[in-house]
Amino acid sequence: MLEINIPEVVAEVRAAFYRYNRAVDDNDVAVMNELFWNSPHTVRYGRAENLYGHAEIAAYRTVRKTKLDRSYPRPVITSFGRDFAFAFTETRTKGSESRGRQSHTWVRTDQGWRIVAAHVSNMEEPS
Repeated sequence: MLEINIPEVVAEVRAAFYRYNRAVDDNDVAVMNELFWNSPHTVRYGRAENLYGHAEIAAYRTVRKTKLDRSYPRPVITSFGRDFAFAFTETRTKGSESRGRQSHTWVRTDQGWRIVAAHVSNMEEPS
């Protein structure tokens, strides 16, 4: 039977999730690249880009020079067994009305937890 939300697994993924988000906010390219699975099968859909494979994602990181000051008001992390998890959160940029969404699919690899798929989008204000 598949175990859902094993506490120590959720804690591991939560730590990796926050480590990744600190790296994004600080524009720490090395950590961002480390935490994405180094594979041509990795996918990242961003606000204005669709990236396929670790090489495209890493290349995108070299031109992004933005530091961010964000909060993550409603993170939801769900693990399935010991090696697979989803992480979803809303994002808020401090000093802005901007709101966004972020989702990650995490897999435990021989190198540790890695993002194998990610999606980032802005939320439009309701009219």
